[in-house]
Amino acid sequence: MSVSRRGFLQGLGVGRTAHASAFMAARGHEEYVAEAMEPQGGQGGRPMRPNLPPGVEAIRISSNENPLGPGKAAIDAILGKFPEANRYPFNSTPLDADLEILIAKLNAGKRENVVLGVGSQELLRNAARVFMSPTKHLVIPSPTYGDPAGFAQNALHYTLKSAPVSEKTLKTDLSVLLPLVKGAGLVYLCNPNNPTGLIVPKDEVKALLDGIPKTMPVLIDEAYHHFVDDPRYATSVPAVLEGRPVIIARTFSKIAALAGMRLGYAIAPANMIQQMRPYSMGSINALVKWGGVASLKDAAGQAEVKKKVMDLRKKTAADLEAYGYECLPSETNFFMVAIGREIQPVIQEFAAKKVAVGRPFPPMTKHMRVSVGTADEMARFMTAFKEIFPQKTRNTAAGV
Repeated sequence: MSVSRRGFLQGLGVGRTAHASAFMAARGHEEYVAEAMEPQGGQGGRPMRPNLPPGVEAIRISSNENPLGPGKAAIDAILGKFPEANRYPFNSTPLDADLEILIAKLNAGKRENVVLGVGSQELLRNAARVFMSPTKHLVIPSPTYGDPAGFAQNALHYTLKSAPVSEKTLKTDLSVLLPLVKGAGLVYLCNPNNPTGLIVPKDEVKALLDGIPKTMPVLIDEAYHHFVDDPRYATSVPAVLEGRPVIIARTFSKIAALAGMRLGYAIAPANMIQQMRPYSMGSINALVKWGGVASLKDAAGQAEVKKKVMDLRKKTAADLEAYGYECLPSETNFFMVAIGREIQPVIQEFAAKKVAVGRPFPPMTKHMRVSVGTADEMARFMTAFKEIFPQKTRNTAAGV
């Protein structure tokens, strides 16, 4: 039996900012974000996808998926257990133990520090359920991955306070975020950040943890940590092992290419895991658990995925730079390019050429997020880009 290697599509949310600042006060920003957070055919207020023309299959470089598809080890594990699909997943206790113990072992923790989720999304939402309340708000950077903010605001009707990224560097600005922590129930940090692809260096994360109340829960989303090369970055798992109230959320959607099968996990102190576990759906697909075990054991496969994706990301960014368009120095499987135009009509221009690119991320509405696809897809993207945008000389790029 053979299975084609393909990625799976997962929509992402757009977060709403509730924090006033000069950088965030661009005309129309609040109206756009409020509109984007309204439910539009999916949970969490996900925006509608661009209207792609019929005919040749469009390339989807819009949702930060792994273009290479699941590895052979994961596919073989899933297909090998398919005859057992007649059994309910809650009868797979030994499998849960295998997966949770393996995750704990790989992170120097114990099984009591691990909980599984239907994608990391379920775990991000459960953290909001447990640690927020009508009187305890969520603190987030902006822009960032929007599902925690969207869920807290639209489903739970809780308050948000957001800190804009640095206007100069576009990095998460912890100096602006720290003052918002007073009275919060949860602090959310995506590292590396989505959509910018930029990291929060380990010394800055430590400064954040040292600068907030010792009992303040901090949710750190490490969905893209597998792709990081920057030595200034480090996972925050050691903070968990020190007993700090830190929750690390991870997913099998990116490096393992299991986005369509929905599997994630959280690592946290045992008492926080116990608080979150009752909110878990408890119905994770049994087959994806086997795929998850195989993926975690396939270190060589993950290294191969990282190299191929990073090589293509660097090549595409270099091509764009040579064409006169600056890219942010991403440490993920996507990047942002400064296009100098409002992104919304540009999305439709790409859609007309059967290329789906990332949605708007206010206030960075003159940047475009591009997920790394296959070599052929990135070549098609560059062709479309050059048809839509004129080449810039060094002087025009500098605004001279």
